[in-house]
Amino acid sequence: MRLTPKARRDRIEGAVQEADGQTSLKIAVSAPPIDGKANAALVALVASSLGVTKSSVRVAAGASGRRKLLFIAGDAADMRARLVTLETL
Repeated sequence: MRLTPKARRDRIEGAVQEADGQTSLKIAVSAPPIDGKANAALVALVASSLGVTKSSVRVAAGASGRRKLLFIAGDAADMRARLVTLETL
């Protein structure tokens, strides 16, 4: 995931091609990147969008950077299908 803090509103912007050739899901949150507020907003937005609890989502890597790796608890096939839906928004 690629996070943009201090945006006008919280939203999932869709898939973006990174410079290294990988595809990321671009997400914007209005929270500032201070004291973990942007990460908390990211977790809340992703959880809400996927229909899971916030405790099911955590930042597994990249807590202090723009690029993040999230762990989402749940059925892998179900989560993959939900993420594909989010990428096409």
